[in-house]
Amino acid sequence: MAAVTIRNLSEEAHRALKLRAARHNRSTEAEMRAILEAAVRPPERLLMGTALAQAGAAAGVTNRDVDALERGREARPAEPMRFG
Repeated sequence: MAAVTIRNLSEEAHRALKLRAARHNRSTEAEMRAILEAAVRPPERLLMGTALAQAGAAAGVTNRDVDALERGREARPAEPMRFG
């Protein structure tokens, strides 16, 4: 896990952070982690798996299509290209 140091935080901000942490029954450090997580990973963020599933559904791709692709795949790996 990464560690972060915050320098020059005002006493007012530190006091407010401690009060907020107490209201949430967390340590000040846990409160800072929660604030940072919420800021950089909002619930409405686009999730890659969801986006891919929606794109597939919009294109009409079904499990039968995926199964057909799997059956059509060669059992052995492709030979690398040779140059020269």
